[in-house]
Parts: sequence; structure tokens; C-alpha cells
Amino acid sequence: MDFEPSQRTRELQQRVAAFVAERIAPVEARLWGELHAREHGGDWTRWTTDPEVEALKAEARAAGLWNLFLPDPELGAGLTTVEYAPLAEEMGRSFLAPEVFNCNAPDTGNMEVLHRFGTPEQQATWLTPLLEGRIRSAFCMTEPDVASSDATNMAATARVDGDEVVIDGRKWWSSGIGHPDCRLILFMGLTDPDAPRHQQHSIVLVPRDTPGVTVERMLPVFGAYDAPYGHGEVRFDGVRVPSANLIAGAGAGFFVAQGRLGPGRIHHCMRCIGAAERCLELMVERGLSREAFGKPLINLGGNRERIADLRIAIDQARLLTLHAAWKLDREGPLGALTEISAIKVVAPNVLQQAADEAIQLFGGAGVSNDVPLAAFFATARVLRIADGPDAVHRGVIARQELRRGGRRR
Repeated sequence: MDFEPSQRTRELQQRVAAFVAERIAPVEARLWGELHAREHGGDWTRWTTDPEVEALKAEARAAGLWNLFLPDPELGAGLTTVEYAPLAEEMGRSFLAPEVFNCNAPDTGNMEVLHRFGTPEQQATWLTPLLEGRIRSAFCMTEPDVASSDATNMAATARVDGDEVVIDGRKWWSSGIGHPDCRLILFMGLTDPDAPRHQQHSIVLVPRDTPGVTVERMLPVFGAYDAPYGHGEVRFDGVRVPSANLIAGAGAGFFVAQGRLGPGRIHHCMRCIGAAERCLELMVERGLSREAFGKPLINLGGNRERIADLRIAIDQARLLTLHAAWKLDREGPLGALTEISAIKVVAPNVLQQAADEAIQLFGGAGVSNDVPLAAFFATARVLRIADGPDAVHRGVIARQELRRGGRRR
């Protein structure tokens, strides 16, 4: 296993890091409090894009720092997962950076689906404007009335009716649905309950303005609505789209979803590591610059040991994630099940620990919007649920280990 960054990766990493520090960070610092003020109590109909952010996106695209996640050299940077991982880490230090580089979820996952499984017509209609950053998208899978950690519980339906698909049901935590430029929904629903367990569901492309699609509300995360993207509860009432909008055909939903989630989990975890590095940096800066009881904070209450433990944990998480990326590149999502599940448990927990320790050192400021620590903590806590909760991933790891044990016996 060789995790040494290629020369191209090193160059891109340096350019991304410089762009984040020199161009994005000053804008983010100015906008941070204003972004929360613009949430308008969750009234997503009043959310707008920010001209400064849009200008940064145009600048990043002109600089060639655009669609870096996509392995296709014609449409993206042509990087492997291992090569992209350090770039995702740099982006994780900022909340704006992923969008500025057109590498933000859920759009990256949706673009990967269209790139890998979309027909030429689907790609021309939806992938091209997503790659150009002209539109945004959402992914509707989780449901409020069933335990969605088991996707086979899904109650919302996507029934084939002649040359149409009829969609009914309710979804929530549909990230990106509140964005003013959201034009596309990828909907996963039950198509054939009598088919084999993993061939019952389909993923369908639903234009956002299709009759019957209703955004009922935005859901706050620890009191914040994540404008202008948001996480919405969406109702689908007799929504009809052409059957040509099915991704990879009826019944292919699970197969497509696994292909979507594998790389996406790597991206999430590497961004977590970048965010954890930022938390540790802030913690060290605070500990050295403040005094209490006649001593720097860094020398009080075991803070040096906490910093050492965080350095160990972050470096371990990075190596584990790079190993998962390497395995994914070599063997695909099914060949890297254990490794991907392992990092999905480890990386968000490390970020949560780093944010929590930094908050404690900052005191009251740590839970304010003056520093990004509370937002990093919220991100970590959400990621311990999103894309499969910790318990489910531990279950996957245990199942794979028991299978290996059975083979040894």
C-alpha cells in the first residue's frame, strides 16, 4: 500500500489550501454570522445565494479547481479516490470550500450517479448543468415514519405505470432541497415488494418543479437550518415522470445507491479529518494565547495530554481513511465494505471529540458563532447518523469479520 501523494496531488493540494486560506477564509469570516441571520427562521422561500460565494466559485472554476472529485479526466480532475482524499481534507477546514470547488454533497454523489449510470439524455439534461454549477440537486431516501437505517423498510413508492413512474410518499432530511438553484431530486422508492430483497427499489430523476412535489418544512440541526441548502421534509403526491427518468432501470436502486455511497463516505471522512485539524489548531492557538490562574490555558487541566491524544486520533483516522480509499480504488465498494464502514465510525467520532475538546478550552466562545467549533460539532454528530448510523456500520464490520472467522474454521 502506497499512500504517498502523487506530484499532481501535491500541486493541487497546495493550490486548494492556498485558495481556502487566502480567498475563502476571509469571505467566510465576514459571512459566518450573516449566514445564520439569513436563515429567516427556516423560511426557505426567502433563502438566496450570496454574490461573494458565487464570485469565488467562478474564480475557482477559472483556476481549474473545479469538479476535483470526479475521476473522469474530461469532466473532472481524473483523480483516484486516494489522490482526491488530501484535497477533500483541505476542503473540510471550511464550510464554504466544498461548494466553491463544486465538490459539495449531495451534488457530488448525484453527479457520480449520473456519470456512472445515467443515459446520454439524462447526462445532457442534468449532469452537464450540475458539473457547470448552474443548478443544485437533492437526494431523497430517508423517511420519517420508518427506521431508515434499514433501507428495505422504505415505504415511499416509485411504481412503474406504462411509460411513466408514479411516485408517492414522504421523505425527510433531504439535503439541498431548500437551495434556490435546486432543480433536480434523486428519489429512491419501493417499486416491486415481491422482488428479491435488494431488487425491490428504484432511483428516479424528479425535476424539482414537477406537480405533486411539496417541501413542507426545513429541519433544523441543533437550531440551525443550514441555509441556503437546508434539510427538508418533502411530500410526493401522485408525482408522475417518464419511465426514462429511472436510473439504470427499475429495481436497480440498491446497486446504484451502493455505488453512490462508497466514494461519498470517503469524501465525508476526509473532510472530517480536515475539520478536526482545524479544531486542533484553534485549540492550540487558544491555549497559548489565554491565561488563567497565572498560567497559559495549555498548561492547565491536562490540556497538553488532550492535544496529544487528538494528534494521535486524527493521524490514525487519516491513515485508516486512506487505506479505505486505496481499497475502494482497487476492489470497488463491495470489496471495501469493512474499511469504509470502519472510517464512517471513526472519522466523525474523532471530529466530534476534537470539536468538543476545543469548545471546552474556548469556554462560552466555543458554543457561539464567533468560531466554527459548534458547527463542526454539529456536523460530526449528524455524520454519525447520516449515510448509515454507527451501529449499522459496526454491524457490517462484525458480519464481515464473522465470515472471515468461519472461513478460517
